[in-house]
Amino acid sequence: MAEWSIIVPRREVERVDPLLFGAPAVPGVLSYSAHDRTTERLSWTAAPLGAVMVVVDLVAPDRFGLSRSPVFGLRDRPFTAEEAGRSEGIAIGLAPHAAHALLGPLRELRNTAVGLADLLGADAARLTEQVAGARTWDARFRLLDRLLAPRLAAGPAPDPAVRHAWRRLAETGGRLRVGALADEIGWTRQHLATRFRDQLGLPPKAAARVLRLHRAATLLPSTPSAQVAAECGYTDQPHLNRDFRTITGTTPGHHYH
Repeated sequence: MAEWSIIVPRREVERVDPLLFGAPAVPGVLSYSAHDRTTERLSWTAAPLGAVMVVVDLVAPDRFGLSRSPVFGLRDRPFTAEEAGRSEGIAIGLAPHAAHALLGPLRELRNTAVGLADLLGADAARLTEQVAGARTWDARFRLLDRLLAPRLAAGPAPDPAVRHAWRRLAETGGRLRVGALADEIGWTRQHLATRFRDQLGLPPKAAARVLRLHRAATLLPSTPSAQVAAECGYTDQPHLNRDFRTITGTTPGHHYH
C-alpha cells in the first residue's frame, strides 16, 4: 500500500489547468506537481493526504486564509481556501519522515497550513529564488532534487519506532489496529499515540483512518463499492460513504483519484 495518493473533487479538476508532474529522485520526496494558471476568484477544497504538502510559490495569487508558499500538515478533515489571479509554483509531496527532517516535529501543522518562511526563515526565500532561476519545469524538478537531498539526509529524524508505525499503517492500508501496532513496537498504546502525534501531527488512529480512505479510493474506480468496503475494513458500504464524506467533504462518486 503506497502512502501517497491524491483525492481531488471532480469539480476542482474540471475548472483548472492540468498539472505537470515530475518524478523525484530523492527518498521521501513523493511528488512534484507544477502549475501555472490565472483564475477568477476560486474556492477550492483539498482532501486529507497521506503526505505533507509544501507549495513553493514562484508567483503567488491573492489568497484568502493562506500564507505565501503554504505548507499543509497531515490532516483528517478537508481544507477549503480561496484564491484569485496568477498562480505559478510547485507543490512538493513529502512522506512524514521526510517532512520531519526538513521542518522538524509536525505537531503544530496538524489540520492547518503555515507559510514556508515561518518554518524555514530566510532559507525559504533562497529556495524560491533558486527554483525561479531555472528555465524549465524539468530543470526546476532536478534542482529541487539537488537542494532537498542533503537537507533531508541531515535533518532531524523521527523516532525509528514512529517511522515504523507509519510504515506499517501505510502498508496495511490503515487496517492494522493501534493496539496491535503498539504491541508490535513494544510501547503502550498511550505512549505510541503521544509520540506519533507529537512527531507526525496526527495520532495513529486518525492517520490510519486517512490511509484506509486512500486505499479505498485506489480501488473504487474498478471495484464495486460493497467489495471495497469489505476489503478495506469498513463495516459496510454506508460506513465507507460516511467516512469519505467526513474526511473529504463529498462522496466517492464526486472525486478523481
